Amino acid sequence: MTFDELYDIAKKTLNPRKISKSSYAGSVAAAIMSESGKVYTGVCIDTPSSMGFCAEHAAIAAMITAGENRVVKVISVYKDGTIIPPCGRCREFISQIHDDNYKCEVMVKKDTVVTVYDLLPHQWEK
Repeated sequence: MTFDELYDIAKKTLNPRKISKSSYAGSVAAAIMSESGKVYTGVCIDTPSSMGFCAEHAAIAAMITAGENRVVKVISVYKDGTIIPPCGRCREFISQIHDDNYKCEVMVKKDTVVTVYDLLPHQWEK
C-alpha cells in the first residue's frame, strides 16, 4: 500500500467535533499499516488535564486489540488535510511495541518519508 492510499484513508477518518463542553475529538487522524498489510485507524481525543490521547495511540490500540504490533507505515493528517509528524510520545510508543518498529516508515510531510529511527536516533534502550 502506498502512502497516497494511507493518506486517503486517514483523511476519510477525520471527524472533527466537540464531544463535551471542554473536549474535542477527530481533528487528527492516523492510518497505520501493519506487517500483515492491514490498516488500522484512529483519531485524537483532546481533553483538559492531558487526559486525551493522539490519533496514533488510538490506531495502535486497535492494532494491538487485533493481535498485531509490527508497524510498517504510519501517516497522520490534521483536519485541514496537512500531513503532520507524530509527536515525541507517539514516536517512542511506536518504537516500544515491537523491537523492529524503528524501521517503520513515517510520512512527516508531503513527499518526505523517514523511519522511526530517524526520528529517535539516540534511543534510550538501544
